[in-house]
Amino acid sequence: MDETRPVKIKVRGLSKVFGKQPQKAIELRNQGMKRPEILEKSGQTLGLSNISFDVYEGELLVIMGLSGSGKSTLIRCLNRLIETTEGEIIIDGENIPTLKEKALLECRRRHFSMVFQNFALFPHRTVQQNAEFGLEIRGVEKTERQKIAHNALKQVGLEGWEDAYPNQLSGGMQQRVGLARALANDATVLLMDEAFSALDPLIRKDMQQELLQLQSKMQKTTVFITHDLDEALNIGDRIVLLKDGEVVQIGTPEEILTKPADDYVRRFIEGVDRARILTAESAMRPLRSTARESDGPRTALHRMRDHAIDSIYVVDRDRRLLGLLEADAASKAIQAGDDSIIPYLTQDFRKVPMDEPLHNLFAMFSEKSFPIAVIDKQEQLLGVVVKGAVLDELARAGEQ
Repeated sequence: MDETRPVKIKVRGLSKVFGKQPQKAIELRNQGMKRPEILEKSGQTLGLSNISFDVYEGELLVIMGLSGSGKSTLIRCLNRLIETTEGEIIIDGENIPTLKEKALLECRRRHFSMVFQNFALFPHRTVQQNAEFGLEIRGVEKTERQKIAHNALKQVGLEGWEDAYPNQLSGGMQQRVGLARALANDATVLLMDEAFSALDPLIRKDMQQELLQLQSKMQKTTVFITHDLDEALNIGDRIVLLKDGEVVQIGTPEEILTKPADDYVRRFIEGVDRARILTAESAMRPLRSTARESDGPRTALHRMRDHAIDSIYVVDRDRRLLGLLEADAASKAIQAGDDSIIPYLTQDFRKVPMDEPLHNLFAMFSEKSFPIAVIDKQEQLLGVVVKGAVLDELARAGEQ
């Protein structure tokens, strides 16, 4: 996750107690007691305890845990559908728990749209009318809201279904209507509470992929609740893993899999196919050497000899990848009397982003077996992956 992005939501010390004497539960918690003991001694249920995390602008953050872990309570605290007991939830400088009613309504309207597990569609309204509903409540003029809702339906693949009713749609299509309604509201944050849990497995996978495609285009800040680890690993930029109302671990899918925080997380991830989750980053190695675009062929050959390699990646002054120079091509440049290596570069190699799934890489090695270049969004060269490293990572994944 690129932590240079601005923080959209900052959660600090958030706790929620269900019961009439919340401070009693907090006092017991501060003495080191956990949820079961607090319930036994006070009759209060500690739903969330001292939760802290950030949500970055444009991030898809997954909050996951088993039933009773507090994940749905947490998402409802974010937009104050549930009142918090203590802590801060700051979005764009506003501390949500302290807002007065009018300011809270405006904050919700501006910042939050929700997509629920049960679709929450109005059966007597058409698809178009359902997508317009939030805009209608806000008083948006009819022609304008029709246009906005139509565009949202188009984004989720429901163009042509505007006049249908919910009972004429499949479960996946109904959930798309709910997603279109949320997008039409144009809130800055999308909250999705077990949004795909009611769908059958195949449709659920399709919806996950569609959400990822939408996310890549829109970069909408999204908080997604799930109890399904595979779903979390599939869609999350980062995962907040909860147990008994407490944060157990926060990290990328790869960090959760490769560096579990404790035995609970290790048990949680048992049975996951790590080979399908691990990425190029896990097998990436630093480059032994690179050549600069200003280097001549003799300099490039000298670098290759020094590092016992027969090809070298060439970068510009900003480390953007320009191509690959083979030793034979450098020798031809010398014979031709050329001072520049640029005309002799080949593009016959593979380059991938850091998040390329590891299991995709093995088939990319050609007969020449050039190291696979790993680049960032600016085409800067970050490192390389060699075939042996892929085999090693896949073997270790199979052992765990």
